[in-house]
Amino acid sequence: MWGNIHNMDREKIIRIFAENLRAERARKKYSQEFLAGKADITPEYLARVEHEKYSPSLVVIAKLALALGITVDKLIPLDI
Repeated sequence: MWGNIHNMDREKIIRIFAENLRAERARKKYSQEFLAGKADITPEYLARVEHEKYSPSLVVIAKLALALGITVDKLIPLDI
């Protein structure tokens, strides 16, 4: 399934991930600084992820989900 992802699909996944991350952070009323601290990443890195500049590793995705108290599937679009 993932072996045939085109650039458009990759960009769409990154965009939706960033949108979901921002929405969950806003829903929890967490600042970028607070969430970054909980996830053990820098606020600058989180900002770049939220602005679609970086594609985070699986470890960072898991840390963010854990820090938000949600499962990873709430952040990653699996039904594109």
